[in-house]
Amino acid sequence: MTDTFQTINPATGETIKSYSHISNAEMEGKIEACHKAFDGWRKKSHAERGEIIKAIGQGLRDRKEELAKLMTEEMGKLLEQSRQEIDLCAAICDYTAENGPDVLAPEDREIANGERGKVVHSPLGVIYGIQPWNFPAYQVVRYSIANLMAGNGVLLKHAANVTGSGLMLEEIYRDAGLPENLFTVLVISHDQSDAVIAHDKVRGVTLTGSPGAGSHVGEKAGKALKKTVLELGSNDAYLVLSDADIEKAVETCVTGRVYNNGQTCVAAKRFIVVEQHYDAFRDAFVAQMKALKAGDPTKEGSDIGPMAREDLREDLHEQVEQSVKNGATILCGGEKPEGEGYYYPATVLADVAPGQPAYDDELFGPVASLIRAKDDKDAMRIANDSRYGLGGGILSQDTETAVKLAAEEFDTGMVFINGFGMATPNMPFGGVKDAGYGREHGGFGMKEFTNAKAIMVMS
Repeated sequence: MTDTFQTINPATGETIKSYSHISNAEMEGKIEACHKAFDGWRKKSHAERGEIIKAIGQGLRDRKEELAKLMTEEMGKLLEQSRQEIDLCAAICDYTAENGPDVLAPEDREIANGERGKVVHSPLGVIYGIQPWNFPAYQVVRYSIANLMAGNGVLLKHAANVTGSGLMLEEIYRDAGLPENLFTVLVISHDQSDAVIAHDKVRGVTLTGSPGAGSHVGEKAGKALKKTVLELGSNDAYLVLSDADIEKAVETCVTGRVYNNGQTCVAAKRFIVVEQHYDAFRDAFVAQMKALKAGDPTKEGSDIGPMAREDLREDLHEQVEQSVKNGATILCGGEKPEGEGYYYPATVLADVAPGQPAYDDELFGPVASLIRAKDDKDAMRIANDSRYGLGGGILSQDTETAVKLAAEEFDTGMVFINGFGMATPNMPFGGVKDAGYGREHGGFGMKEFTNAKAIMVMS
């Protein structure tokens, strides 16, 4: 019997649409069809692939309003932020189309024991992506466009609550001229997903999700000797140093905490403030967080929308309560509102310390952890006192010293200086420690699932 499920509008709790998982036989057929499409695609030139990827970017722009409205309906982000996400996706397509031929170009090398050597970056085959709901378009575009440029076929298992967004992306890709079946959405269960990982036609697996999901997928793929790229979230620290501009620091930190309703892997989550600025920062930060209005994400005037699912709100509230039980103090928010929708208020926790979820874990929602540091050195120590290492930020008026600190001391994959950022098409994206491994963007993602093949002409 086929399992059915519904997508739910988190702003109202109402059902949007019902879907059914495909059968194992259908799944098998889709994997085989994707592999067959790959066999033709891999023979296309980088320039030919780039033309179609550029057209996908245009397709995203052409259907921007339609896709943005669906994304907001399915997961609750502010409508304007849905539009921004699609703009980023189109920019990724443009960057990949323009730079892919150079990034993936063959390299000639001299070899000591022969006439000449050549390194070619050959596609591996079908790459399977398991993606989350928080950026319904971007998470898909991030891995799929790079792999299509590399010459691979792409399978997608999207999060169930954004199934409609995944299927619309499949349609946009196809309408842009991508060969039939080369990018294929699999509406499947977790058990079926494990079978996809093990399938002999699947050559690589990439996942964005929780550390638990990453551990599971990494284990399954490792058993089958398949390469993985894992992006597993974080509890990013933003350091407010002794020479920081406090007004700018507060503005940056508020934006960094509540963008996308606080449901961003590379969001600002822990705010580590040196002693001399702590009270002033705290008072201004709490005032601005208190002033934020949670409301209908399709309406102007709403600063944050609902959380994406009811269970996610329950999990977040439990983390807040557990943190308070272990010594944290609520400065604002922290209470589940009555009424329809899965809203949670902008919340600030102080007296945050090890042993609390607010210090140790990722809080995936609009909850900020405020931590006092003795000085700049202590702030960096606290920032690195985490099992995660995806992103982070430094607020300082001495930019060069901040850059040096970021390069030499910050144990993360990305560092933002004097501002909040997320993804930039020409810069690598990824983390270390429990935040995962592998890189996307900046040309790095195009080579993650290629075979760096050595060809040597011998004397």
